[in-house]
Amino acid sequence: MNPGRVLDVAIVGAGPAGLATAIECQRRGLSAEIFEKGTLVDTIRRFPVHMVFFTTPDLLEIGGIPLVCARDKPTRQEALIYYRRVARRFDLRPRLFTRVERVDRNRDRFTLQLASCRDGIPHPAPVVARNVVLAVGYFDNPNRLDAPGAELDKVHTRYVETHRYFGSRVAVVGGGNGAVEAALELFRADVEVTLIHRGEALSSSLKYWVGPDIENRIARREIPAHLGSVVEEIRPDTLLLRDSGGAVREIANDFLLPLIGYRPDYRFLEAMGVRSAGPDRTPVTDPESFATEVPGLYLAGGVVAGRRTNRIFIENGRFHGEAVVRHIVGER
Repeated sequence: MNPGRVLDVAIVGAGPAGLATAIECQRRGLSAEIFEKGTLVDTIRRFPVHMVFFTTPDLLEIGGIPLVCARDKPTRQEALIYYRRVARRFDLRPRLFTRVERVDRNRDRFTLQLASCRDGIPHPAPVVARNVVLAVGYFDNPNRLDAPGAELDKVHTRYVETHRYFGSRVAVVGGGNGAVEAALELFRADVEVTLIHRGEALSSSLKYWVGPDIENRIARREIPAHLGSVVEEIRPDTLLLRDSGGAVREIANDFLLPLIGYRPDYRFLEAMGVRSAGPDRTPVTDPESFATEVPGLYLAGGVVAGRRTNRIFIENGRFHGEAVVRHIVGER
């Protein structure tokens, strides 16, 4: 970027929503740049290695570029290849491994203070923009168990692959797709796995091929399941569980995976003047344009949903950029 240049739009986050916003800016003749503290589509990169999306490929597409995959559901690897292709096709050139530390507003301008996320690389100069779009998602902020021992090294808030857990006793906490798929993968890798969920039943929105699978494993006692139970205490080689009736039991355990969802970085949002409301702490935005109460500041993608992260997916978040840019250029 040229020194002294003022961007029309600075986009924070290089996920699908951020990329789609940049493409729409390009089509409207707006100068835009993407800033990302990790890799391109970093959230997808950190998904479990063998993950298969619930949706069809056309619902992940942005910029009118088709997503080609081998089966009816795209895999994580196919999605990574696709979004790299999109970034090249539109010459987006996001500034990767560049963290936005702070955003200051002065009248009708925003100044983004940047920091390099790579050792030994000097921090970049600040960037000035007329508008800022926060497409920051929530994957960096996993929900954590509120139980003694939650800080132990055995507690892993993300699941990537099975190999590290071979020969161990693993407990997975959660009743959604992420937790259930992890439990099934671990079971098939000959890991001794237990499933724990505070609800009396697993999520009703499990993928159609996952639900019957886990039900059969539980029915056959291949995967012990403690439904209606919570983790009371985490110990080095055991867990204490409390069921809905108040009874406490202890089970042997080497690793604990609390896969219980995510939340936005509210401190970052609040520092920029974005207010949240309601029990789900939903950021306050205009439902049509995703404009916040701060003039020139917008949200896009999963961050819009607050704690109700099951409301916004790539399928609908990919359209946020179009609404944002329409508002920026003054279209209804």
